[in-house]
Amino acid sequence: MDILKALNRRYSTKVFDSRKQISAEDIEKIESILNLSPSSTNVQPWHFLIAESDYAKEKIAKASKGFFSFNEKKILDSSISIIFCSKIDIDSQYLEHLSENEFNDKRYLNTEAKEKTHKARETFVNFHKNEFNDLSSWVQKQLYLNLGFFLASVAALEIDAVPMEGLDMSVLDKEFNLAEKGFKANVVVSLGYHSNDDYNSNLPKSRLSKNEIIEKL
Repeated sequence: MDILKALNRRYSTKVFDSRKQISAEDIEKIESILNLSPSSTNVQPWHFLIAESDYAKEKIAKASKGFFSFNEKKILDSSISIIFCSKIDIDSQYLEHLSENEFNDKRYLNTEAKEKTHKARETFVNFHKNEFNDLSSWVQKQLYLNLGFFLASVAALEIDAVPMEGLDMSVLDKEFNLAEKGFKANVVVSLGYHSNDDYNSNLPKSRLSKNEIIEKL
């Protein structure tokens, strides 16, 4: 699909048709999209939990109780729901793991090139850990790069989606033992196909004009 056609088609789905399911082939594509997202220095500080079963979606929906109840049905009626998680810390062991993985994928001609890239990435990470003291914020920025890339890509597959921050993420952290794994939940994306009852599916897009947001230099 043409990228502009996909972006114009994309919107935040409010009501899913629970009878319509994403194919196994498209779920495999979704996994590849998550895997292929860019990140600063290729640090990839993320983890994804894909809920396909009703049981798994019900566990995610626990985070929608109370004030966030407006998001419950979006999770329960979706074909799949994905928890986007960020790394709590980036330690030397993880950085070494990235370098070894890149070397095994033949991104470097020699070990010298590998070490230079490793040192550069380590420098960036340590700046955010020790100088700027904003590692958590920087990591979340990388996760949201993935999120934007993901939403555009699934729209090209003609799959409907809704990203949700309106959930109690601490519930998800506990429900899926994320802290023990070194992660924390940031956002949930539910996917599937919209229902005919979804009022938002036929509303026109509203964006500020290009002239207001773009300045040509």
